[in-house]
Amino acid sequence: MASIKNLKKDLNYVIGDIIEAVYIWEAVNQKYDSKEAEAIIDEAIAIFDELTESINNKSVEDRAKHLKSVKTDLENKAKGLIDKINALK
Repeated sequence: MASIKNLKKDLNYVIGDIIEAVYIWEAVNQKYDSKEAEAIIDEAIAIFDELTESINNKSVEDRAKHLKSVKTDLENKAKGLIDKINALK
């Protein structure tokens, strides 16, 4: 059960850090339109909700394998969000 707890913490920290990075970008780049940045925040929140629901899904056959796939999804989706932040202009 400790791995579920750690996975939930990782999800919170990673998505929180991504949202914080967007806020920092907005503060530094106030002259730019922030609609793209807001879209990244909305996407991060949607990913958080989706992965939280997936973590809490107890009706899967192989729970350990499922949680491992959730962790991989988190890593891939976080990388995608970071790439979008880096591409902001």
